Amino acid sequence: MTLRIETDLDKVEQNTRILVDRLASTGIRVTGITKAVLGSPGVGAAMLRGGALGLGDSRVPNLARLAGLDPLPTRTLIRSPMLSQVAHVVEVADVSLNTEAVVLAALDQVAAQQKRTHAVVLMVELGDLREGIALDDAPEAVRAVLSHSSLRLVGLGANLACQNGVVPDDRNMGILTGLADEIEALHGISLDVVSGGNSANLNWALHTHDIGRIDELRLGEAILLGVDPLYRTPIPGLHTDAFTLTAEVIEVAMKPAQPWGDRAQAAFGEAPVRTGNTTVHQAILALGHQDVDPDDLHPPDGIAILGMSSDHLVVDLGDHPDAVGDEIDFGVGYSALVRAMTSPFVTKIEHRGRSAAPEATQVPPPIQVSSPRSVPDAGAGRT
Repeated sequence: MTLRIETDLDKVEQNTRILVDRLASTGIRVTGITKAVLGSPGVGAAMLRGGALGLGDSRVPNLARLAGLDPLPTRTLIRSPMLSQVAHVVEVADVSLNTEAVVLAALDQVAAQQKRTHAVVLMVELGDLREGIALDDAPEAVRAVLSHSSLRLVGLGANLACQNGVVPDDRNMGILTGLADEIEALHGISLDVVSGGNSANLNWALHTHDIGRIDELRLGEAILLGVDPLYRTPIPGLHTDAFTLTAEVIEVAMKPAQPWGDRAQAAFGEAPVRTGNTTVHQAILALGHQDVDPDDLHPPDGIAILGMSSDHLVVDLGDHPDAVGDEIDFGVGYSALVRAMTSPFVTKIEHRGRSAAPEATQVPPPIQVSSPRSVPDAGAGRT
């Protein structure tokens, strides 16, 4: 027995296929994002089998992990490159998302030294106040990229909802569409991709009457967990249980519902509020903050989380008969998934062939858009 997180690769593949098929009628392609699973080649391959046009990740070492896939997909670095890593970026990424002129100049220099052409997507600011070039500065940024002989401008992109929860909608996506048209007319070029954003764009993309120029989304959470990141609600027809975190019980006892003695802060800040005045059927599991985010951990029905320290998860078992040595399975949300995948104490297990496709009745009919466009060539953007 070991603390472990298991990945059902069939469910990841099926989630990808469903989203790819739903978006295909709008002309939007999917890049599968593997950052929550540390660039797992198994998960990346499942996304590609499901129809993703390529893979993206925010960490250069994660992109390097994907190098063994055959055939090798287009790999995109979705976080602005660190200046100190530009040589490695050019080695492992076909495309990178960029905002800084000094980084672009360094990428150009390194790409020339490596006798490569590196593809660039310029990110613009649409209100969420994370990465992005000001709209008024975008034409000059484009001019700068075009002046570098070892860089190729393949598109524009934006990111919403991650920093301040700004919702993708017709207004901000329309601004990105207008900017793409303006840039092409101003510089006499054609952009291969207009990347509208991440999983938070799904609701907009599947319900708008006009997607404009948006032709790509970067999907991670929606594929992996089957939820809409805006409200963490399940997406109809998708698996929400592709990942299972399993921990072992190390103590079971009936304990008072309330602590006693003078109280101050607990190990991770304010102590949790405990309810009740009698006793609790309490268990401790070998799982802690070093391994997972307790606020995004989903216990089985009838079990309640009472608190967590570095190495101990305390739960109320209720009527569950678990004993020392037994294991309890938990579902995970996004932050719990990221931390569990990052923890060296959590064993990662991937498997195929154990899941059935979602029932056809769960899948809603495709959203009709005003003017469906043909799906662009999946190879667009590869250098």
